[in-house]
Amino acid sequence: MIDVRNIDKSFGGKPVLKNVSLQVHESETLAIIGRSGSGKSVLMKHLIGLLRPDSGHVLIDGTDINKIDYDELQEVRRQFGVLFQGGALFDSLDSFENVAFPLRTFTSMTDDAIKKEVEECLMMVNLPDVGSKYPAELSGGMRKRVALARAVSLRPRYILYDEPTSGLDPETSNTINELITALAEQLSVTSIVVTHDMHSVLDVADRAALVHGGTIHWSGTIQDLHLCEDRVVCNFVRASEYQIGMSLSESQQ
Repeated sequence: MIDVRNIDKSFGGKPVLKNVSLQVHESETLAIIGRSGSGKSVLMKHLIGLLRPDSGHVLIDGTDINKIDYDELQEVRRQFGVLFQGGALFDSLDSFENVAFPLRTFTSMTDDAIKKEVEECLMMVNLPDVGSKYPAELSGGMRKRVALARAVSLRPRYILYDEPTSGLDPETSNTINELITALAEQLSVTSIVVTHDMHSVLDVADRAALVHGGTIHWSGTIQDLHLCEDRVVCNFVRASEYQIGMSLSESQQ
């Protein structure tokens, strides 16, 4: 379980996170939602120790990751797979070697074992035939799927998705959402989806937490979200629905 307790974070004296507490339960998919600049990605970076809070605690399976040394932190990070917003593939490596990179770096697996694992991971994201292709030869959606194959190659307990549908057309976004759900079930992982895309939230999440003004303004199940009458939550959801409608309209022109 991930347990965030009363963390504060400021940059240049400007508060970004203020007394944030949040729990992510075993095997659930939690969506962290909010407007751009609300602090969603900053919060996500605290979960894997890329940022340290000014105060408060981040516990991963009971371990306070801000009180351990670098080698111990690296062991905790190996429990996480991360799908970065832009995919973050290595342009100089083909898709096979991109997926193989964590296996070559963090394990002592043989080449044959790596080959089998990479092929299995690419199959999971429905891209069995792109191993020889470089990122520049792939569409945006395919690049994200290869990056997702890399994220699961070490069989993590947790997967972090940073704006997984950003910049994608509605059809490709649906494909990514379907993969998030399928991998959660197939690998029994705990998923954290950082997004402002309400369509994605409603498709994949068990619970949602709204970051607003640097705090967790609201959290609850998706059913709770449908029934919520909080003004900030309602305004965010309505604005997202408008944006979804505009995207659909543009795609049909």
